[in-house]
Amino acid sequence: MDSVALVLIALIVFVSVIGHEARFSRLDKRLTRIERKLDLLLGHLDVPVEDPGMDEVAALARDGKPIEAMKAYRRVTGAGLKEAKDAVDRLQERR
Repeated sequence: MDSVALVLIALIVFVSVIGHEARFSRLDKRLTRIERKLDLLLGHLDVPVEDPGMDEVAALARDGKPIEAMKAYRRVTGAGLKEAKDAVDRLQERR
């Protein structure tokens, strides 16, 4: 009887973790879309955005050092690896 209860509890915990992970994934995607829209609005309105440390990221990207630029971007923004890579790729396209 105790083993059945333990299995049931483990199953409940597993389903709960999976549900929260899916929810966080959806929230992350939604936040990324909102940030992208905000960036477009600020660019359209010609509002300068001062991001401390982004000058270093842009310089590294310009100098052809994408790995260092991604590390600096992650340090400055706290972003994940994919977001940092996408941001550095966008910076390199502007060259």
